[in-house]
Amino acid sequence: MKLTNIFSRGLVMDNPVFVQALGMCPILAVTNTAFNSLGMGMATTSVLLGSNIVISLLRKSIPAKIRIPCFIVVIATFVTMVGMILEAYFPDLNQSLGIFVPLIVVNCLILGRAESFASKNSLVGSVTDAIGMGLGFTGALVVLGMVRETFGFGSLFDMQLFGEAFEPMALMAMPPGAFLALGILMAAFNKIVYAKLK
Repeated sequence: MKLTNIFSRGLVMDNPVFVQALGMCPILAVTNTAFNSLGMGMATTSVLLGSNIVISLLRKSIPAKIRIPCFIVVIATFVTMVGMILEAYFPDLNQSLGIFVPLIVVNCLILGRAESFASKNSLVGSVTDAIGMGLGFTGALVVLGMVRETFGFGSLFDMQLFGEAFEPMALMAMPPGAFLALGILMAAFNKIVYAKLK
């Protein structure tokens, strides 16, 4: 498979959020602002990239019977590193993301890419897959965060968009608003993508 196809698949055709609906827990929990969404997306992409590299390099050395525990150890190592970096350099973001950073270990996107792609493909293909899937995940989170922050707080990346007369939709800042916004965005994304395929 061509590298461009591998990369673009994660962005559009197999988008982890809008098509595969993977990693719903952090998607619904931390996307109340665009900044939180970007932070979670970048953290997840970093873990995905690091784990895909290591798993691809070790794929022939890991016995089939213990591959999943080995994958989890590799993923947990990168999650710990990302958590330490966030705590040291981005304490406010780390506090906003809370428990959802350590939960990246069990994110089905990362474990799924390790099992279905990195463990079966070369280093270059695995890196390309990780970047494509990671950017697709991050992009979807940021779009969702932008929608929720705009309607829920009247701001975008903490910059006020509207005057004092603006009445924010409190629902969009809460978890039910995440479900509502995600459903609308998923429907629009799939309508646009699959309309172009016909």
